[in-house]
Amino acid sequence: MTAHRPRFHAAYGADEAVISIDSLAVLHGRLPARAQGLVIEWASRRQSELREAWARAKRLEPPGKIDPLD
Repeated sequence: MTAHRPRFHAAYGADEAVISIDSLAVLHGRLPARAQGLVIEWASRRQSELREAWARAKRLEPPGKIDPLD
């Protein structure tokens, strides 16, 4: 996994995955199928917000909050 690739972490119970913001591919870890599907759906709707949060985090600023799936 490339350290500089825009990504986010998603957790469900004891499972965790690291997901690419650009491709929405799982880079590391795993989630149950249903949870992963919901995370990918959420991320696809919020991709621009995720990119902005990533840019803020890279500047060592708080990334902010992103609304949940509707």
